[in-house]
Amino acid sequence: MDVISFRTDGLGDQTHLLVHEGRAILIDPQRDIDRFLRVAEERDLELRFVLETHLHNDYVSGGEQAALRTRAELVLPAAAAAAYRHTPAFHLEDIEAGHGLTIRPIHTPGHTPEHTSYLMLVDGEPVAVFSGGSLLVASAGRPDLLGPERARSLARLQHGSLRRLAKLPREVGLFPTHGEGSFCTTTGAGRHTSTIGAELDGNPMVGIGEVEEFADRLLAAPLPIPAFYRHMGPANILGVPPMPQVTAPDLSPADVPPDTQVVDIRPRATQAAGMLPGSLGIELNTDFGSWAGWLLPYQAPIALVAEPGQDTSEAITQLARIGIDTVRGIIRDLGESATQRFTVAGLPDFLTRLAQPGAQLLDVRMPTEREEARVAGAVERFVADLVTEGLPAGLDKERPVLVACATGRRATIAATMLAREGHQPVVLDGAGIADVATALRAGNAT
Repeated sequence: MDVISFRTDGLGDQTHLLVHEGRAILIDPQRDIDRFLRVAEERDLELRFVLETHLHNDYVSGGEQAALRTRAELVLPAAAAAAYRHTPAFHLEDIEAGHGLTIRPIHTPGHTPEHTSYLMLVDGEPVAVFSGGSLLVASAGRPDLLGPERARSLARLQHGSLRRLAKLPREVGLFPTHGEGSFCTTTGAGRHTSTIGAELDGNPMVGIGEVEEFADRLLAAPLPIPAFYRHMGPANILGVPPMPQVTAPDLSPADVPPDTQVVDIRPRATQAAGMLPGSLGIELNTDFGSWAGWLLPYQAPIALVAEPGQDTSEAITQLARIGIDTVRGIIRDLGESATQRFTVAGLPDFLTRLAQPGAQLLDVRMPTEREEARVAGAVERFVADLVTEGLPAGLDKERPVLVACATGRRATIAATMLAREGHQPVVLDGAGIADVATALRAGNAT
């Protein structure tokens, strides 16, 4: 038996393809299924089953479409009650996959109520468990995505689920769906796969025996919930259409339809030199889709601004993974329209500007990050909250606003929001608030 894992770094998730004697099982596929099916075809594998551990909150599933394309059997947790044809997985009711391979569903609620892990047995011996958002590497799936009212009840259920999985033999391989970089984890999960034994020895959540202590730990420092998450579960219940084409026609700035969200995916230095007025800058990186889904009205029409030759198919793919199929076109030549600007500064220049009388500093990191380092006098507002709460009151448009996060990525996004409102943003590039705090301490010490 072999397991091929497909990592999607921007979402912090992975899809798994289990291979056994010429047959394959696909677990938790994301919507862009061609990359999984291509590997199965290259290895001349017969895809027999597609398994889903839960109705995902962070992406729309490709499970139904993968099953339809390959005539594989789609298996979902029985309690999911999805609106399309599938085989319901009931707790400990084995599914025979042939050639000595058995799929054993294990109800592991907590991350979601219906959550089900799948234990794989070869000739009756357990060899691997696909744990979705339940037991993770050095962590556990968060229980608060369905709202704070249910969070503690689900945290208690998660405690029982982890203890259930921890009773499996130590040598059983652990293959979670969520991992480092996912907002579905409660702590910074490290490696992407593990074993039951390694988690018994090193996962701090597994060692907590008392259920309320476990719930307290799980809920102690909740991460923000991306805005697009609330649309994922309903889509996965009702069914997700096939992956769209990842191309879009060229547009000129004058051709952009009204009410279209203009999103600039060019590098920050290029954005700083000139953007279309009113546009939002999100540099194209592995997490582009997550930020776009978080900061834009869901399913709003989108026009992308890209450099000549920039790979826009990656941006369209990332949006499609979260169910956004609304890219109307690509703008590659801004002409004379690029009048929205901001400044990019390295740490020395940024510190010089910060030392000026009346300097305004905006920290756009998450609240949980602020405990690591703070700068006195900084205005603190998480970048996503600039959408829901608006820009902080009191920022003076007549003076520069110095914007920082941890690396400059989120600060750049925030700077484009400030610039379109008439502010003069200065982005700290390649450094963050922690570096500013360290430099200020060193300066005070001397």
